[in-house]
Amino acid sequence: MYESYLTPEEPNTQVKSKQNIEIPHLEKWESFDTSPYFLDNAYCLIREIRYPVHAKRGKYTFNDFKTAVSAWQKTNIEHPLSTKGFQPTDLFFFDTETTGLGGGVGNTIFLLGYAYFENDEVVVKQHLLPEPGGEIPLYDSFLKSIDYTTLVTYNGKAFDWPQVKTRHTLVREHVPKLPQFGHFDLLHASRRLWKGELESVKLAIVEKEILGIEREDDVPGFLAPMIYFDFVETKNVDGIMKIMEHNEDDVLSLIALYTHISFQLLGLDREQSKTEQIQVGKWFSSLNQSKQAIKLYEQALDNFDGKESWQAKYDLAMQYKKQKQIEHSLQLWKEIIDEGRGIVKVKATIELAKYLEHKRKNF
Repeated sequence: MYESYLTPEEPNTQVKSKQNIEIPHLEKWESFDTSPYFLDNAYCLIREIRYPVHAKRGKYTFNDFKTAVSAWQKTNIEHPLSTKGFQPTDLFFFDTETTGLGGGVGNTIFLLGYAYFENDEVVVKQHLLPEPGGEIPLYDSFLKSIDYTTLVTYNGKAFDWPQVKTRHTLVREHVPKLPQFGHFDLLHASRRLWKGELESVKLAIVEKEILGIEREDDVPGFLAPMIYFDFVETKNVDGIMKIMEHNEDDVLSLIALYTHISFQLLGLDREQSKTEQIQVGKWFSSLNQSKQAIKLYEQALDNFDGKESWQAKYDLAMQYKKQKQIEHSLQLWKEIIDEGRGIVKVKATIELAKYLEHKRKNF
């Protein structure tokens, strides 16, 4: 299946650098906005491309991200994904490509990709390991390039950054220390908002179904290890360039996804569905942000009779209870008991019985 990405190239023309290191297809790399970085008789390849902030990705322009960050400054809403006190340039959108899906020292990162804001542009940089054994220039160039406050990833807390830490231990005597970052992992946010709505919360599916992003001629991520090993063996660059484009799409999509999630949390999405309002309400409930949760539940339940409505009414009743607005809770529990069904009806019955016994002594 992956052979189509490993097409034969022109004869392997090797160009010697000023350090007498042979770099296959250097001219082709340069036409791909990629140049070598040399250190201690080894090298890695660094690609840099820039986009104007008014460029669009799916439903959003990159400038909409700046709007989201600005909106966080003006709100009193507390949330783990809040960028209150941050500037757009403080965030660092990061993704890796590796030789396998597992962890541990046997899994090598061959591509470190990230995007960040600089003035009125979005900069994408990628550091490629051209062959095993070149990790010192790879991590040296990467760690000298980054100076940001918060990492934004998709499953990066469980995979990408721990893998960086593991590989860094092998070369730490030769490269800068790993910086301390805050970390926004958008996979967890996607699960909260769309797990029940989408067949999967893989980034490619969230991109398509939620953000309206359609990738063209994209290489499936699971082919990345095979394509990389072919590149190491044959030096053919067409396949690995496709992987780099795939990685570029990933980091740019993180900007659009953070924008969309922020718009959901801050009530800025004019197309926000009732179901999404309920899911955001649940999220605020779990954070003990009862006032914000109540506001969202009330908006969502206004003229809404979807399958989530009875559970949402029960959740709203419990938020009223926390706020000591018990009369609102009683009204909702009775409504659920009279018209609801299933386990939520049982839970409402129990809550009403507890109230009648403990508060009114009506056994």
